[in-house]
Amino acid sequence: MSDQMIPINTIDVQPEDVSPAPENEALDEERRRFLAKFSSAVFAGLMAPAIFSKDFPKSAEVPVPTETPQKFPTKPLRKPNTDYLDPEAGVIDRMLVDLRRALEKRERGEKVRFGMAVDLQKCTGCRACTVACKAENQTPPEVSYNVVLEQEVGQFPNVRRVFMYKPCFHCENPPCTPVCPVAATWKREEDGIVVIDYDKCIGCRYCLTACPYGARFIDLGKTYTDPLQPYEQMASPEYGENRVRATGSSPVGNARKCHFCLHRIYQGMLPACAETCIGRAIHFGDLDDPESLVSELIAKRPYIRLKEELGTEPNVYYLL
Repeated sequence: MSDQMIPINTIDVQPEDVSPAPENEALDEERRRFLAKFSSAVFAGLMAPAIFSKDFPKSAEVPVPTETPQKFPTKPLRKPNTDYLDPEAGVIDRMLVDLRRALEKRERGEKVRFGMAVDLQKCTGCRACTVACKAENQTPPEVSYNVVLEQEVGQFPNVRRVFMYKPCFHCENPPCTPVCPVAATWKREEDGIVVIDYDKCIGCRYCLTACPYGARFIDLGKTYTDPLQPYEQMASPEYGENRVRATGSSPVGNARKCHFCLHRIYQGMLPACAETCIGRAIHFGDLDDPESLVSELIAKRPYIRLKEELGTEPNVYYLL
């Protein structure tokens, strides 16, 4: 998938069984129509067809790992210094407090479930999230871990544009992981993040085809500059590995995707996209923590999750 704006077509997306306030009903319905339009061009048009079911088969060749390899952090690398934060001080401060609580759970050996609640009323389409992600993870051309979709709604002259942020959905039942013939991608049990082992990945692209959200990319070795400028030769902090991207070595030739900035959150920092969002539309936290901001928003606001009929159980919620 390229970094360019993605056209939007049609698909059925069913909202959760919630009842918005009467004064917001028309606006919510318009957003639902937008979400119903955008998917097929992204998924059907750009990705090869794949057949999905609620019971995704496991790979017959190599079982999906049940334990996370030691190369990926399984506990906080350091305890974040957020004692000064007031949960009522602001959205970012509130999410940092929530993250601190989640990391404390991990230190006690308890599981968490990281996810997002994206407020469609606040997204301005500025694409600061996309730029921040590329700068943070040093991603090359045609690899964007998150994109912002847009659609014009209404009838002339009463028209406007609606925007939608789209990362990896870190599904509870990810169809991308069992199809990997070398078990190079899996869902971490301790925090629900779907990851890729660049040293195992063979670049077969099965996972790209299997993902119903078009959230995976292949690194074709392209660069923005020739000769390479210093910023393209910087090490990427992904997975805490600090790899320098070079022809003939990983991650060139590998599948790549959003990982919720795993290397940041275990240092007590929010994902780059959530921290940078100027409209504060992206909310990150532990979905299993009823006191977290993401859980609070999902409980109070009408929302949808994309392609739930496939049984993927995505951990990104869209607030209407």
